[in-house]
Amino acid sequence: MTVFLVLIVIALFAVAIWQMSKIYALSKGNSQGDNGEVANGKDNRINAKLMVMFMVFLYFLMFYCFWHYSKFYLPEASSAHGSKYDNLMFISIALIMVVQVITQFLLHFFSYKYKGEKGKRALFYADNDKLEFIWTIIPVIVLAGLIIYGLFTWSDIMNFEEDEDALVVELYAQRFNWKARYAGDDNILGDANVRFIEGINQLGIDPSDTDGSDDVVTTELHLPVGRQVVFKLRSQDVLHSAYMPHFRAQMNVVPGMITQFSFTPTVTTEEIRETDYMQEKMRTIQQIRNEKSKVLVAKGEPALDSYDEFDYYLLCNKICGSSHYNMQMKIIVETQEEYDEWIKGQKTFAQSMTE
Repeated sequence: MTVFLVLIVIALFAVAIWQMSKIYALSKGNSQGDNGEVANGKDNRINAKLMVMFMVFLYFLMFYCFWHYSKFYLPEASSAHGSKYDNLMFISIALIMVVQVITQFLLHFFSYKYKGEKGKRALFYADNDKLEFIWTIIPVIVLAGLIIYGLFTWSDIMNFEEDEDALVVELYAQRFNWKARYAGDDNILGDANVRFIEGINQLGIDPSDTDGSDDVVTTELHLPVGRQVVFKLRSQDVLHSAYMPHFRAQMNVVPGMITQFSFTPTVTTEEIRETDYMQEKMRTIQQIRNEKSKVLVAKGEPALDSYDEFDYYLLCNKICGSSHYNMQMKIIVETQEEYDEWIKGQKTFAQSMTE
């Protein structure tokens, strides 16, 4: 690999020397007329037409990508605040695309219209205050409006008011897994510190704190639909990021401090599984896995397991080490009754410590 990179550097250096020699030759001028190095009328016409062709190709590629890769879009948000996030994203994309379409058209159209022709001279403006004001103030107004709208959206999402019946859950990150800690009947998480990590107490819950005795630690995240969930986040080792794309939620998990965010789930796991979008996506995924399984079986290796049911997942969105890609935890959004039944079947921290 090192030899390959050295060869590339040498080749690029040779090209640079060659280009510099051409520039030097041009700077000397040519008393003999056209020497083939200076563009003539035919060259200008060809390049002008190529610019138009490239513009058409660029627009075709843009619309094709929007059409072809739209299948990778996330479905509608499964949280109450998700629509605000999506609106901000789509407005940003729309503005970018409008500007891109207009500027690309002007760039290529003027390159064609004002192509070099014999005897044609460009009109030189030293400056034009009016034009400079227009192309400065318009982006300022648009960007300021977009930034202000984004700040208000961010403020609405992050500066939340905690409901009286909000569910308090701690997400604990460690390479390379997640654990969830639910506040017990008192809805208060017990104190925790890395100094208390020992044996089965992997989250460092303070055994002397009575608020933590009824806490429940799980490796699966259950959330009741329609109820606000307040997440407290801690990291044991390095910087992680709690990422729940279907809920439009992400927050860094920083060692030595507690970060937090909140959202209200609006779509249960069973409900999203029944949507046409998700069923079509799962059929596509299963088809890809079947094709890969055929290749594996032909090599004498076991086939991939069936994957025909969608599940929400909590992911890590920071590159935290060699197994970062596999740092995930299943999320189940269910009714309040189903959640109550599940949480009753879990052992509290006090029960786990006495076993």
